[in-house]
Amino acid sequence: MRAVLLARLPAERVVDLTHDLRPHAIGEAAFVLRPIVARFPAGAVHVVVVDPGVGGRRRPLVILCRDGSRFVGPDNGVLAPLVEARGGGRAFVLDPARLRGEPRIGTTFDGRDLFAPAAAALARGASPHRLGSGTVYHPLDRPAPSRRPGEASGTVAHIDRFGNVLTDIPSAWVPPSARSLEVRLGGRVRRLPRVTSYEQAGKGRLAVLGSSFGTLEVALAEGRASDRLRVALEAPVRLRWRAPRARPARPNRK
Repeated sequence: MRAVLLARLPAERVVDLTHDLRPHAIGEAAFVLRPIVARFPAGAVHVVVVDPGVGGRRRPLVILCRDGSRFVGPDNGVLAPLVEARGGGRAFVLDPARLRGEPRIGTTFDGRDLFAPAAAALARGASPHRLGSGTVYHPLDRPAPSRRPGEASGTVAHIDRFGNVLTDIPSAWVPPSARSLEVRLGGRVRRLPRVTSYEQAGKGRLAVLGSSFGTLEVALAEGRASDRLRVALEAPVRLRWRAPRARPARPNRK
């Protein structure tokens, strides 16, 4: 893919975001990439290839966002949260016959043979309308986190290379006054402290803290929480807390 982009865009800047996404994990890819693409300048072209349905019935897409950003990739839900991060957009089904260049080789590498050439064409000024016909893109097929007073439920959205277990439960859902949480994860229920840094947790101890994604994570300070908890991607998570009651104001006896 990079070779195709460099050959067609010798003067443009090509940025590799990551090649370490878990194979076939569409939801995890969307979770990881959403806050990244949200920080890019308007008008950038993004190519996302997490594509377990390559060569099958899933459609190849170009999506034009309101701010001019463009996304290229499979219509399997991975693009939907990224497009939403840029304010929404219109989708077009890519027509391979409208792309100039080398013919497709086989049916298993659309990243090289279809998506990269389409991204290069867009970066050179081609309109998405000229590359395909209008359509509607599919949302990500994933349950949303939910909450009730003193409780929240979600899933494990990402396990990073340090073994931190990131949930899709927003950090803001749990009040700052909740100093500990009951965590049901990996088949067990644990009472864990809520901290603001790994250092505060203490080496070798599990804790809950807000992640850089804006969601809560379970971490093992200087260790791998995923191994300690024996938890996998998309495992269910339930959090419960009891915020301490505010002390009544003392009457003014002056």
